Amino acid sequence: MWRHLSPIMSVVLLASAAAGANAAEAYPSRPIRMIVPFATGGNADILGRVIGQGLTSALGQQVVIDNRPGANGVIGTDLAAKAPPDGHTLLFVATGHATNPSLYDKLPFDPVRDFAPVGLTSRTPLLLAVTPSLPARSVKELIAIAKNRPRELSFASAGNGSSAHLAGALFNTLTGVEIVHVPYKSTAQATIDLIGGRMQVIYPSITSVLLHVKAGKVRALAITSAKRSALVPDLPTVAESGVPGYEAAIWNGVLAPAATRGVVVRRLNAALVATTRSTEMKERVASMGADATSSTPEAFAAFIKSEIAKWGRIIAASGAKID
Repeated sequence: MWRHLSPIMSVVLLASAAAGANAAEAYPSRPIRMIVPFATGGNADILGRVIGQGLTSALGQQVVIDNRPGANGVIGTDLAAKAPPDGHTLLFVATGHATNPSLYDKLPFDPVRDFAPVGLTSRTPLLLAVTPSLPARSVKELIAIAKNRPRELSFASAGNGSSAHLAGALFNTLTGVEIVHVPYKSTAQATIDLIGGRMQVIYPSITSVLLHVKAGKVRALAITSAKRSALVPDLPTVAESGVPGYEAAIWNGVLAPAATRGVVVRRLNAALVATTRSTEMKERVASMGADATSSTPEAFAAFIKSEIAKWGRIIAASGAKID
């Protein structure tokens, strides 16, 4: 019996392999929609469009950006989770994909089970900066002042659950200080109050305050990423300034709906890696204060899980929530 089945199984396996190869060759068969769950004009939108242009060139089909903002990315992410898993709908995600599970009591999707990771695209560090009226010229001096004045200092962010909010919460947790969080409607408004001395600490993107730093209106103490930035090469990281293990860079990447065929995910990943490694892409991303990066789908999947766990602990300790 097995002697008769073996040739049949061989034919089935060969047919399956051929089908997979044909699927890879046929993909993409039409324009690809990439959902960006953020408003037009922001950093995530701009980065998503840069990635979309690169994928268009690499895949030979137009990648159309579909902005679906709302609820810290939840609305657009839910739309992508429910899209057909044929590789023609993608999702451009940010760090919120890993923090939303802890910030919201309930999500309409599972951030791990409902998606097939394609790969990382970039990391964007923040600055740890203070108002010039605060006599802190290093991270260690800021920690000393904050410990001597518990709950007297405040740090501003662009809202509850924002990257700046969580960067500050991580700093508080790892250093044991109590710098009070004050949410604003935008980083621009928070920066105005910092310059005016009404706020002591802020965690903005490099490009949003670089001119103020150069003018002496904002004092940058450190950068929140694991390595220094080419835009401010003389600025140390928070970790090397005496807070080991600190890293709070914003990351972006591409996901596909769960059940997207592996051969399609691999094709997408190859195109994504080619895009992020191109000189043009690196230069455009660097001008925004970010670093182009890449990964395998498997590494990105593991990274997302680790980020969910990391920020889950920080959010629980800080009590941060989005209503």
